[in-house]
Formats: sequence, structure tokens, C-alpha cells
Amino acid sequence: MTATVASHRKPKHRPLLSGTARTAAGLALAGAASVTTLDGTGHAAPRRTPDEVKAQVTRYYRQAEVATERYNGVKERTDRARAVLDGLQDEAARRTERLNAARDALGSYATAQYRAGGIPPSVRLLLSSSPRHFLDQASMAERTGAREASEVARVREEVRQVRQVRTTAEAKLRELEAQRNALARHRRTVEAKLTAARELLRTLPPAARPADDGHEDTSGAHPAGRSAASTAAAHPAAAPAGHAPTGRAAQAVAFAYGALGKPYVWGATGPSGYDCSGLTQAAWRAAGVALPRTTYTQINSGRRVSRSRLAPGDLVFFYSGVSHVGLYIGGGKMIHAPHPGAPVSIAPVASMPFAGAVRPA
Repeated sequence: MTATVASHRKPKHRPLLSGTARTAAGLALAGAASVTTLDGTGHAAPRRTPDEVKAQVTRYYRQAEVATERYNGVKERTDRARAVLDGLQDEAARRTERLNAARDALGSYATAQYRAGGIPPSVRLLLSSSPRHFLDQASMAERTGAREASEVARVREEVRQVRQVRTTAEAKLRELEAQRNALARHRRTVEAKLTAARELLRTLPPAARPADDGHEDTSGAHPAGRSAASTAAAHPAAAPAGHAPTGRAAQAVAFAYGALGKPYVWGATGPSGYDCSGLTQAAWRAAGVALPRTTYTQINSGRRVSRSRLAPGDLVFFYSGVSHVGLYIGGGKMIHAPHPGAPVSIAPVASMPFAGAVRPA
């Protein structure tokens, strides 16, 4: 009988994933749309079409813009809270100084009363050369002491209230700082998705790759030295002069033309870069009108106008969440800061889902 001997040789080690597969899996874990994914058998899934890739990148851009506007809103509230806190601290210091002065005055009065109190009042009345003068002084001293005590009590209450408000403000500031930090972390996550998406776009054939934003004037052809007037002359269908309903609106439009070609920058209000609401805020600020910081608040900063009655200078808002804004320039077009990687440019109002428009005062 022939004995069967089991083999105890150590099997060869085979890596679970190749280098290419590991890279694809890493992109998927990072939240980006990877070029290939792995199924249970290790075979590569079909490559995404150019349209699918572009749609994914568009979704990332939308996520980034929503995160930016939320970040801007929290930052604005945090800055206001910090200013209020600084004012409360100054007021507390002034009130404390007044309290100390009142205490000193009360202490001096108490010392004088103590020194004079060594002789009983009846004896001092007998020894006084003018009993009436003594009684008048005693009555005045009593009234003065009451006023001093009342003043000290009042100032103490004011300081107590200021401390209470300051404590509340500090707690609110900590809360807002925590929110801002959370939004900053979310923003970094979205930025990572955008980076991965751009890497994915590079895998497409050059002819299939989208332009930076799919709109006009994305090549930076509007250097800082070009005047707003010459820039407007290059776009006669949407020139700012003579079409805006007010002089201030014309100034805002002229400013927006001067910003063409400047980069989209997270949370920026100029002058070297802008996000969407930062651009509209800066444009109207140049015209002497103070707009709030975010799209969510700017949409309530003027008189609502219908799409059919838009005029140059109007703010036009997009998407159901009102997360994007541009400045209308006429001819069905606007100037806006599109998204990361795309400079301030001209685009059709019809290029995005219209949500509303307002005309600042």
C-alpha cells in the first residue's frame, strides 16, 4: 500500500490588491469617484463615462459652495459676538472703576464719621457753638450716606449684570467657534473631494474634459490694469453704462466688470479674490451700499424682482437652497464667482436653476 504524504510546504504569498487596485480603492475611500472599483472577484468595474465624471464633479462643486456659505455665515456671527464681548469687557472695566471710586468715597465718609463718633451726639450738641448748624450737618451727612450707599448698590448691580452678560457672550463665542471649526473641517473634506475629482478629470481624453467653468472669460483675460470701461466695451450687449436703474447699480456693475478674471477664493471678499457672495457684497460696497455676507441673508437685502423685470445691478440667486448668487448685467447674463478653480466670469442666468432676485436699495 502506498502511503499518501500531505504536503506541508508554505504557500506562496500573494498580495490581496495590486498597486493600481489599491490606488483606486484609496480614491473611493476618500470620497472621490474613482476610475475603477473592485468587485468581489477582483475584476475592474466599467470606466465611468465623461458625462458621469462631469456630473460627479458638479456635485462636488455644489457641496463646496454650500459649505462655504455656511462657513461665511458662522464666521460673520462669530465676529459680531467677539465685538460685543470686547465692548462688554470695556464696559465692565469702566463700571468697576466707578464702583471702586464709590467705595473709596464711602470709605472716607465712614472714617470721618468714626472719628467724629468718639463723642456722643448729645454731648456734641451741647458743646456745639451753634446747635442749629450741628443739626443741619447731621441731617446732610445722613442724606449723603444714604445716597452713597444707594450709588454703591446700583453700581454693584450693574457690574453683576455685566458679568452675567459677559459670561453668556463668552459661552456663545465658544459655541460659535466650535461651529466654525466644524465647518472648516467639513470644508477640508470637500476640498479633498474636489482634488480627487480633478484627478479623475485628468483621466479623460483632452477633448472630453470640460473647461474650467463652461462660461465666458475663464482665461484670465481681464488683468487688473484693464479698466471697467474697457472691459464693458468688450461686452456691448451687457455694458453697465446707461442701463442700470440707478447710479449706484451702475457702480456695482462697473466694479463687477473690473473683477473679471480674478480667482475664486474660499471666504474671500476681495480685492485679490472672491467667493460668490463676497463678490456681490464687494460690488455693492463699492457703490456705498452695505450688503450682508451670505447668499442666505443677501436675498432679503432688497426689493424682490421677478425674472422678467431684471435690471443691471440686481442680485440673482440660484438653487433651491439659495447657495449661489451673481450680479445681473443685462442681456440675460450675470457676473459671478463660479467655484474653486474658475475665475470671476460672465455666464447666462439660465445656466443654473433660478431661485429669485432682489434689487438692493
